[in-house]
Amino acid sequence: QSIQNAHLRAPNSAPCMELVINGLSKTYANGVKALDNVTLTIPTGMFGLLGPNGAGKSSLMRILATLQEADAGTVMLGNIDVLRQKDEVRKVLGYLPQEFGVYPRVSAYQMLDHIALLKGVINNGQRKDLVEALLQKVNLWEHRKRRIAGFSGGMKQRFGIAQSLIGEPKLIIVDEPTAGLDPGERNRFYNLLTEIGENVVVILSTHIVQDVQELCRNMAIINKGQLLFAGAPNDALKEVKGRIWEKSIAKSELETQLVTHQVISNKLIAGRPVIHVHSESRPDEGFALVEPTLEDVFFSHINGTEKAVVG
Repeated sequence: QSIQNAHLRAPNSAPCMELVINGLSKTYANGVKALDNVTLTIPTGMFGLLGPNGAGKSSLMRILATLQEADAGTVMLGNIDVLRQKDEVRKVLGYLPQEFGVYPRVSAYQMLDHIALLKGVINNGQRKDLVEALLQKVNLWEHRKRRIAGFSGGMKQRFGIAQSLIGEPKLIIVDEPTAGLDPGERNRFYNLLTEIGENVVVILSTHIVQDVQELCRNMAIINKGQLLFAGAPNDALKEVKGRIWEKSIAKSELETQLVTHQVISNKLIAGRPVIHVHSESRPDEGFALVEPTLEDVFFSHINGTEKAVVG
C-alpha cells in the first residue's frame, strides 16, 4: 500500500517548477512557419493553449515532447534543457497525444505493466502496485482485462492519462484530449485532469474554448505560429469587456454585416444568425452589449481585432 501511494503522490509532491520557452521557431520544408519566435512562461498547474487547427499548437507540443526539432530558441523545464537533454526530459514527461495510433490487442493491465517496465519500474511487486493503483485512479479497474482496442473514446483517454502518469512526471502534455468524447466522458476527463494538475506543469492544447475556461488558471492563444495572448482567463475577459455587441439578424443581412462591422463570430440560434461584433461603441441599432465569454476573446484575437498582449 505504501509503495502504491508513493507512486501516485509523486506528481503532486514534485517541487513546483516552470517551463520557460524563449524565441522558439520552427519552419517546415514546404515554407510553412509553424512557430514564429514564441516566448512563453508556463507555470505549475493547468495551462490552456488555445488556437484553431493549424495554428502551431501541435508543433509546439511535439517539440516539448522531444519528438521534433526546433529551428531556434530555448526551452527550460526547471534546470533541464528540453531541446538538448531529451533523455532527461523523457524521464519526467507524461504525454497524451491526440492520436495513439493503432491500439494493441492486449488488455489495459498488460499494456500499463509493459509501459511501466519500459519506464524503469523493474521490481515486479512495485510495478503490480503501481499498475493497480493507476487503473483505480482512472476508473478502469473493472475493465483491466479488456483489450484496449475495444475501449470507448473516453476509456481510451483515461487509459492515456494512466500511462502518462507513470514515471513521476513533472511535465504532462495533453493534445486535443476531448475531441470525440460525449459530455459525460468529457466531465470525467476534466475531473481527472484537474486532480493531477495541482503541482505539475500540465499543458492542455485544444481548439475547444470550454476546455480552457473550465480547467485552466492560465492560458495562451496562438495562431499562425504567433503568440497573441498569454495570461489568466479573467484578464483576457477584462480586455474585451464593454466591447462585445450582439445582434440577431436575418440570413440575408449577414453578408452586409460582415462587410460593415468587425464581426468576430456568428452562429445560428433558432434558425437565425446571431452575430458578435467587437467595437468600442454600439455598432448600429439593434445591437446589445453582452458579457464577454472566453470564446469572444479567442475570436477577437484570431480575427485580428486585439493587439497582441503577452503577460
